[in-house]
Amino acid sequence: MNFRKYASLFILFIASCTVVAQEIPLDFSIGEKYNDRYKYSNLLTISNDGKGGTFLVRSYYTGVILKPKGYLIEHYDANMQLINEYNYKLKNANLVDGYVANGQIYLIFLDYDYNALAYEYSVHRSPLSEMNFTKETLLTVQSQEVSNPLDKNYYNRNFSSGFTTSVLFNDKKNAFVISTHFKKGKTNKHFIYMFNASLQKVAEHDFSAEVEEKNYAFENVAFSKDLQEAYIIGKAYFKKKRFLAKDRRFQYELIKVSRSGAQTQTFDGPGKFSEALIPVIKDNELFCVGFYANRKDNRYNGLAYFKINMNTLEINTKKYSPFSEQFMVDKFGREEDKVIKDLVFKNVNISNDGTIHFNAEEYFITTSVQANSSGGRLKVTRYHHNDIVSAKLSADGDMLWARNINKAEVTQGDGAYASYSSYTKDGNTYFFISTAAENPQLLPGDRLLFKQGLSRNRNVFVIKLDTEGHISYKKLIDDKEARLPLMVSKPLFNTQDNQIIFYAKRGNKKQLVSVLIK
Repeated sequence: MNFRKYASLFILFIASCTVVAQEIPLDFSIGEKYNDRYKYSNLLTISNDGKGGTFLVRSYYTGVILKPKGYLIEHYDANMQLINEYNYKLKNANLVDGYVANGQIYLIFLDYDYNALAYEYSVHRSPLSEMNFTKETLLTVQSQEVSNPLDKNYYNRNFSSGFTTSVLFNDKKNAFVISTHFKKGKTNKHFIYMFNASLQKVAEHDFSAEVEEKNYAFENVAFSKDLQEAYIIGKAYFKKKRFLAKDRRFQYELIKVSRSGAQTQTFDGPGKFSEALIPVIKDNELFCVGFYANRKDNRYNGLAYFKINMNTLEINTKKYSPFSEQFMVDKFGREEDKVIKDLVFKNVNISNDGTIHFNAEEYFITTSVQANSSGGRLKVTRYHHNDIVSAKLSADGDMLWARNINKAEVTQGDGAYASYSSYTKDGNTYFFISTAAENPQLLPGDRLLFKQGLSRNRNVFVIKLDTEGHISYKKLIDDKEARLPLMVSKPLFNTQDNQIIFYAKRGNKKQLVSVLIK
């Protein structure tokens, strides 16, 4: 009897080890390590040069009191060799985003013109063959200077008087939209502009009538195949002067913008409140997927799916799939007061068979006041990147499975090293996490738990979710192989070759790391 008992336990142990250790078809290579003159910098954007190489742009800081002094543009070839770097000295300039297209590098800036008393969107562009930048103005908006006009806070957006704006790209970065909202006294103007990658203005829409009753925080965008229509998901905050405690102060809306004007669609119904939606276009079909709540208190109860007519925005199919009781138990244990909230989309993928796989992360911001060395008080902002929620829907919008990866990360500075990135190939999704932990725990119910380690160096783990939602993992890069930590949340995806490029940097050393998915 005892023999049978121990034999069963041994077989179970071997089976669990097999699940963890199953082959994950990845190769990686580490580029040459280079010296870097700027110890303090932030990676702002990374792009493909069109020839298998990589362009990246960093803002750098120097001085006894660190101040931004300019932008370093690095160009690597397909073998991760540094071809050249260019120091673009621009003091007090604010880069919004950048991309490579048409054999040129484009850098979008938002700056305040003190002479014109206006905010200016401008584009600095240069041929890739030689760094020779020219500047052109995209937009100007008259306004007094405000704090953080481009501040993208997913929660508690500030719509006080003044100027607020946002810029949204799609994944391909072949088009983008700019939203500008100026409010002062009785003046309340909101415009939406759509541009293609060549900086041609495709559409301009006066959205001011809509903001008489609601303020909009735009979060995600998708574009039609011909880049003539933009489908924007926005969080619309009602402008009532008073709210009851049980009132919901916002709703998600879909806004279609084209040369012919704009249309709007809402999603909420009785007892169903949309959360964290994202638009996706596949083969000229439009979907909005995300989460929903049964109550008005921001907790997430399950997955939402909407199939939408691209021309009229009529909702053809609407489905809600609640999280299973087992999913909630797997995530929180038996505690009754735990709720899922603060989910922010990282990516979404529609496979050839129509199944939809999307990933989100529990992200929130906290602030506190601490004493500094001079006896004063200092406000500290912390950015929390916690659990990953991954889900898969059938082609008809039914939930096939949902999984949770337990982790807890917090940073006060550069968030590029925190969070994660993910890539989907042949129905399998691969997550890349940089952590000081040595061995995550695989728990029952296809759950994985990462505990914080104490090492200064970081390991890179890859986590695989297969088509059935089964989880496995392996340590991809040991901290002894790559001494420089990888910026895992800001990768460059080469979908044609199923390659992912990561930038690694610490102090005055830098290098690229390539991961190839077979």
